[in-house]
Amino acid sequence: MSGAVIDTHREPLRGELVADVVVVGAGIAGCSAALHLAKRGYRVALLEARFVGYGASGRSGGQTIFGLAASQRSLAAQVGQADARRLFDLSIEALDLTAALIKEYAIDCDYHANHVHVATKPRHLTELDEWLEELHAQYDYPSARRLGRDELQAHVQSDLYLGGLIDQRSGHLHPLKYTEGLARAAESAGVKIFDNSQVLRYENGAKKNGTGVEIHTAQGSVRAAHLVLCANAYIGAVAPALARRILGVGTYIIATEPLGEERVRTLLPSNAAIADINWILDYFRRSADHRLLFGGRVSYSAVQPPHLAESMRKRLVRVFPSLADVKVAYAWGGYLDITMSRAPDFGRLAPNVYYLQGFSGHGMSLTALAGKLVAEAIAGTAERFDVFARIPHRDFPGGPLFRRPSLVTAMLYYRIRDLL
Repeated sequence: MSGAVIDTHREPLRGELVADVVVVGAGIAGCSAALHLAKRGYRVALLEARFVGYGASGRSGGQTIFGLAASQRSLAAQVGQADARRLFDLSIEALDLTAALIKEYAIDCDYHANHVHVATKPRHLTELDEWLEELHAQYDYPSARRLGRDELQAHVQSDLYLGGLIDQRSGHLHPLKYTEGLARAAESAGVKIFDNSQVLRYENGAKKNGTGVEIHTAQGSVRAAHLVLCANAYIGAVAPALARRILGVGTYIIATEPLGEERVRTLLPSNAAIADINWILDYFRRSADHRLLFGGRVSYSAVQPPHLAESMRKRLVRVFPSLADVKVAYAWGGYLDITMSRAPDFGRLAPNVYYLQGFSGHGMSLTALAGKLVAEAIAGTAERFDVFARIPHRDFPGGPLFRRPSLVTAMLYYRIRDLL
C-alpha cells in the first residue's frame, strides 16, 4: 500500500547513557510522551524493541474517535459522574490535540475529519438514539448527530446499514505516517530514539547512583530519574504486574487493490471513516491511493484465523456487493491491549515509574493525549493524569494458562448476540 512502509533507520542503544526520563515503546503514546517531555526541557531517551510504530500504533485502522472504549455509563459507575465527564472531555481534547500536532509539525498522514457509527439491525437504532441523548444531555457534545437511512447514503453507499451517528470532530489518518511524524517531531525537540533496543529489565534505585532507575537492553543501559512504560500488549516480563491486567487481542485489516478515485468515492462519498456498533465490529475507510481499507474480526485466542484475506474479503463484499470482483492486495494483523473493563489503565508502579496501557482499540487519538498527561505529571502537575489513574482495574482471571480460554468462552456470548 502506498506509504505503508516508512524507511527510517535508527541505531540501537549501545553502551551507557544518562537521561532525565526513559520512555519504553515508540508507538503514539511513547512518541507523544517523549515529545512533550522534551518540550519541557527534559533529556529523553526513547527505547523501541523493533522500530517506530511497530505495534498497534502503526498497524491500526487509523480511526480517531471521541470517547473511550468503555461506555460512559460504565465509567460513571466506576469513578462517579463528575470524573466520567472529565474523562469524556479529555477524549475530546485528544481529538483536538491530534489535529494540532499534525498541523504544528506538518505531519503528512492523510488526515480527514468525519466518522460514522452505523446500525446493522433495528435495536442498534435505539442504541444510537440513546447514545445521542446521553451525549447531548449529560456531556454537552453537539458535534454528534443522527443520520437516517437516506442521509447515511451521503457517507456510505451500502444497503446493509439502517442509520448512523456522525461526528465531525472524529476522523481517520494513516497511522504509521502519523506515528513516524511524531517520532521525528520528538527528535527535532532533542529526544534520542533507539530502534531494536528491547528492554530486558529495569531496576529502581540503580546501584550506580543510588537513585532513579536503570534500564537494561541487550547492548546497553540508561540511567534516569523517571521511567515511562508504553509497551502495551508487548510489556511482557518487563512489568508482570501490568501484563496481568491486559490481554493482547489479535485484530485484522485488508486493503483492496486500487479501485480508482471515482469508484471508491462512489462507495464512501464524504471520505468518512465507518464502523458498525456490533461487539465484534467491522470498520473501514478510504486510503489516499484509492483503496478500501477494511478491518474486523478479532482473535482472543491469539491464533490468526485461517484464510484471513479471503474471510475478510467476504465480510467486505457483504457490505459492498459491487466489490465481488475486487482482489485483496494486502492483509495484516496485530495485537491491541484490552483491559477487563475496556477502560484505559494509566498509573504508577512507583513514584517515578509511570505506565500507559489498555487503550482497548480506542487509542488512535487518546494515546497522544496520554503522552502529554504523563509529561505533565512528571513535571509536577498530575491532576489530569490522575483522573485516569482513579479508574479501578483488576487482573484477567485464570492465570497464565487459563485466562485466554476463559475470555474466548466469555466472548462467545457477545458473538452470538451480534448474530441474533
